[in-house]
Amino acid sequence: MLYTAYEWQQRLTAPARTSSALTVRALEALPAPLAGLPGPRRLRAACRIVAEARPTHVRPDWGIDAVAVDGRPAEVVVGSALSTPFADVLHFAKPGVTGQPQVLVVGPISGHFTTLLRPTVRTLLADHDVYVVDWHNARDVPVSAGRFGLDEYIDHILQALRLLGRDTHVMAVCQPAPLVLAAVAVLAAADDPAQPRSVTLMAGPIDTRVNPNRVNLNAGRHSLSRFERLLITTVPARHAGAGRRVYPGVTQLTAFMSMNPRRHMDAHLRMYRAMVAGDEAAAATTRAFYDEYGAVMDVPAEFYLETVQRVFMEHHLPRGVFTWRGRRVDPAAITDTALLTVEGAQDDMCSPGQTEAAHGLCTGIPPERHRHHLQEGAGHYGVFAGKRWEAEIYPAFRAFVAEQERARTAAAAL
Repeated sequence: MLYTAYEWQQRLTAPARTSSALTVRALEALPAPLAGLPGPRRLRAACRIVAEARPTHVRPDWGIDAVAVDGRPAEVVVGSALSTPFADVLHFAKPGVTGQPQVLVVGPISGHFTTLLRPTVRTLLADHDVYVVDWHNARDVPVSAGRFGLDEYIDHILQALRLLGRDTHVMAVCQPAPLVLAAVAVLAAADDPAQPRSVTLMAGPIDTRVNPNRVNLNAGRHSLSRFERLLITTVPARHAGAGRRVYPGVTQLTAFMSMNPRRHMDAHLRMYRAMVAGDEAAAATTRAFYDEYGAVMDVPAEFYLETVQRVFMEHHLPRGVFTWRGRRVDPAAITDTALLTVEGAQDDMCSPGQTEAAHGLCTGIPPERHRHHLQEGAGHYGVFAGKRWEAEIYPAFRAFVAEQERARTAAAAL
């Protein structure tokens, strides 16, 4: 029903979007004196917003062709180092640039493409050799590829870490924080040589019992069967993943926007005013954000439901009952991997304290290898994108990684 309702809504609103787009083209074709009048400018701005106001399932391009390294432009070549039906491990190679610490970025499967982390990746590339786990849209994955739940997610992290080897620093952004920590614990328990040098957990739900917010409280108010009944649907026949049960990306987008509708309305109002004023640079910045924000991907039903149950409802990891493939996972087994946690003081999706809780679980890590960064003035997205990420959070991460690299070099010299 969810897919049917969404697609009917798209069909019913298509005429309004089409006519708005045609109106924009007609107004742009007016002679300069007329096009510059207040009335046409206001109408053109309003129609453009209406014409572009819809979610898409089109994967945005990463759009990172070059970055500055030591003040010089360096070409970036994106290629796949590992591919499965559910994800690619992308390598953002910089030919001719060597000696940089290796970082694996793990993003969430939460209704958006991994390209939402473009600002994170772009910044990291200046000083690091970057790999990214790029998740696929579940509606494009054939049913024959099998299920995808928390075990399978952790399998992918293990594959990526074993591919890259010991000298890796892994960064988990948001939702995957408990799963990445679990993967590192699995490697530690097996004394696997692929244990990373460090793990950075950014605004992720390690223990949502700490300082609970609206998201956490809502998860506890309803039964898992209610979530499944109301939010899970089946991919229609016209898609490659026909028959796969999913949590639709457009549903998650609606949930995200409903958390703070005033913020999104204000952003669109500012964009409208910028277009009317002729400030295309300001309007383009907001438009680019919502183009990315509105590009949605479906989430495998197993992954969504298991996340709700095991992370948000029953708190398996902090309670010490989390399992992978039937085996108990114990973060206290981690001894050779340094830990950095990052939180935003104004984060209304993952409250302060929920990520920091990882330190209390990782008792095997020596105290001098624990770090925590609480960023004042940062909300959820501000932890990994924007001015505070660039100016304050990233320098802290870079210094943390550099510290672990110095420790590795010193240990090798002994």
